[in-house]
Amino acid sequence: MAPARLADLLQYLPKAELHLHLEGSLEPETILELARRPESRTVGTGASAGMSLEEVRARYRFGDFSGFLEAFKWAVGHLRTPADFGLATARLIEQLHRQNVAYAEITVSAGVMLRRRQDPHAFFGGVLEGYRQAKKDFPVEVRWIFDAARQFGVEAAMEVARLAPQYRSEGVVAFGLGGDEEGWPPALFRGVYDYARAQGLRLTAHAGEMAGPESVRDAVELLGAERIGHGIHAVLDPELMEQLARDQITLECCPTSNLATGALAQLRGLAAGEVALSQHPLREFFDRNLWVTISTDDPALFHTNLLREYSLAAEEMGFSPEELVRIAEMSFESAFLPPEEKLPLLETFRKRARELLSE
Repeated sequence: MAPARLADLLQYLPKAELHLHLEGSLEPETILELARRPESRTVGTGASAGMSLEEVRARYRFGDFSGFLEAFKWAVGHLRTPADFGLATARLIEQLHRQNVAYAEITVSAGVMLRRRQDPHAFFGGVLEGYRQAKKDFPVEVRWIFDAARQFGVEAAMEVARLAPQYRSEGVVAFGLGGDEEGWPPALFRGVYDYARAQGLRLTAHAGEMAGPESVRDAVELLGAERIGHGIHAVLDPELMEQLARDQITLECCPTSNLATGALAQLRGLAAGEVALSQHPLREFFDRNLWVTISTDDPALFHTNLLREYSLAAEEMGFSPEELVRIAEMSFESAFLPPEEKLPLLETFRKRARELLSE
């Protein structure tokens, strides 16, 4: 397919984004807008109303995972009020709509809110209000995942798990776990996941990003995770890949994220400057019949968006238009939605995909 036709296919194809952190979507322009609000000036983050756009962009330049965490923490420091969260949400919904994202599951770092002593009811209320306002002009269907940070401890994660079911009626569908997977392995959080499951929440977990394949295996077998965030180290264990394919455990792949944080370089045993996106295991996962999605993770911090990720999969990993359509379809199929809500989205997607491929 000619590049122009491929670009049109990817633009007009309805898409689902399943691994997307609200706080990591703050574009430099939004950071400036937040910093200049009198009611939400940041304290102790180096931000000010006089900060330039280039200064913000410089904060988003990093070369490893620790640098990414510092940039993420700095960005989160600008979300000081419920209205700030509302603005961040509205800006993200607009970005998604312009990429023809029809459905998104957006992760909200509820664990960070609690750690910062922000009232989650008021602050998630700001998120919901921002979404309600944005949806009037940008009709993206959204569900929410409440995320806990491993390094804050097991009890802090349980606090997030207790909070999430209170917002089932507002579209919170799942509980997730991020943060330091090497220092805080899945086994520690088994009771938290048992509780979340008993409350009717769907389950996902970051695993196999910076830790080995055993982290993925334990997230599936001990926690009951239905989807795995990243999971790239699973490629080192053929038996595990067979298990994931057989059980249809979806890997939420974020190629540019893995390149930027150094996770891909670590996987391949190379220095950061020696690894290329073509070495991402997404291609091997797909060829081995694993369920995979393409996602952005923290798009502003990684200078990407979902359209770019699909384009890179074609350009750097050799995916054909038909294969990209199949990955997009798996994104809808992997959504944490009941069948009666998922089926209309899938039918719309499949109809449009057939039209685009036949043009």
